[in-house]
Amino acid sequence: MIRRSTLREQLTGALREEVLAGRLVAGLEFTVREIAESYGVSTTPAREALLDLSAQGLLLVEQHRGFRVRSYTLTDFREMIEARSVVREGLPLADAGRPPPEYPRDAFTSIRRRAATSGQAARAGDLDILVGYDLRFWRELTALRANPYIAEFLDRLRAQCWAFLVPQLRAAVDGPCASSVPALLWDGYLELADAVERNDEVEAGALVRGAHEHVLAAAAELAARAEAAGRRGRDRSTGAPTVRPTGGGSGGPGQGPEIGRDVFPDRDAG
Repeated sequence: MIRRSTLREQLTGALREEVLAGRLVAGLEFTVREIAESYGVSTTPAREALLDLSAQGLLLVEQHRGFRVRSYTLTDFREMIEARSVVREGLPLADAGRPPPEYPRDAFTSIRRRAATSGQAARAGDLDILVGYDLRFWRELTALRANPYIAEFLDRLRAQCWAFLVPQLRAAVDGPCASSVPALLWDGYLELADAVERNDEVEAGALVRGAHEHVLAAAAELAARAEAAGRRGRDRSTGAPTVRPTGGGSGGPGQGPEIGRDVFPDRDAG
């Protein structure tokens, strides 16, 4: 049972983690009652939490049917990265004619902790740790700009980017090319934090562009792997010979509620 003191917020956070972890898979449909029963709460906070996630772009409202986990395409992902690039990830860099921003004392203490953990998780290919710490790193870095509208916009975009990437990354982790997964993950968090703290706009801008280029290339690689795996599956189902490409493959911090991978045990969530 979730404590009722902040029931709506806790349930929203719990469901958000499930979506970003890939346990509530894209296309999965469910009702308010099913979520309420699964978490042991009434339908009112369950409905409020699901509507919150819909407003964040992670769920779609299905008229007279309930809710569905939103599916994102590679084109969606590219456009989200483009949007993040337009606002420079909300970084508090000096603009032309403006003095460099001044930061509160110890403003980067927590950011550096997030950066170090994110980098380590990326190099280890640990998605369970990486997703949450990545979001917190960027959220805190963006907050230095003190513009809540940009911060909220970017936080939602970053979550949606992970909603697209995580299922494909998990498929890669379970496939024959699992060892290549860390190379698909950007790990330049500490370098970016250093550049922002120094007010080095050139270096920070280059690191952000590099991060975007890295994840775009990773997304394209994952999409190519998924397409190749789909072709092999179709060939096997039709009895056609399978052509194996050389070198190809298939394909938030802490623990959430003890929901496991099967949110609805009586249903096939896959």
